[in-house]
Amino acid sequence: MDRPTHFSFDNAEFEHSVAHDGRNEILFSRRMELDQCSGCNFLDMSIVPPGASIGLHSHGGNDEEIYVVISGRGMMRAEESTFQVGPGDVIVNPPDGTHGLENCGTEDLWLVVIVVPYPRSGPR
Repeated sequence: MDRPTHFSFDNAEFEHSVAHDGRNEILFSRRMELDQCSGCNFLDMSIVPPGASIGLHSHGGNDEEIYVVISGRGMMRAEESTFQVGPGDVIVNPPDGTHGLENCGTEDLWLVVIVVPYPRSGPR
């Protein structure tokens, strides 16, 4: 099966969802799943409207989640730290890590979310 290699927010079909018990709905488009990915569990394009959030949550110890901020501004919480994020920022949420993201700006926050397996043993 051919894997998709090019994605665009322009032609994505978005679903509405409350992410991890966050505030208000976000939009997301699952662009790749495990059976389509070469090394990821999934790849999403997400839009967090002003005032909405991806609720504070933790994943299991077998993967890490990477956020790539495309546009907009937000406040990221990772473990006990809270910091501002904006275009070009990449946040690696480690296995078992607790994190959440809130759009505290006036424009939509666009990001790409990639979840990859985290090897617990063997060479790194």
